Amino acid sequence: MTTTLTVEGMSCEHCEQSVADALSDVDGVTEVSVDREGESATVDGDADEDALVTAVEDAGYTAQA
Repeated sequence: MTTTLTVEGMSCEHCEQSVADALSDVDGVTEVSVDREGESATVDGDADEDALVTAVEDAGYTAQA
């Protein structure tokens, strides 16, 4: 399953990496791709959508599925 999140607040490569790391730590995630210019993150795996949003928000960014 692929989930795409809208992620706001990323302004640099470090931000992209922070979001990618946060999402990668969620149980069930197999692959993550983050695009700060497109304000999105694409996640493959069977992770819970709410857990993905929470992980991004805990990293300091705004997210919605």
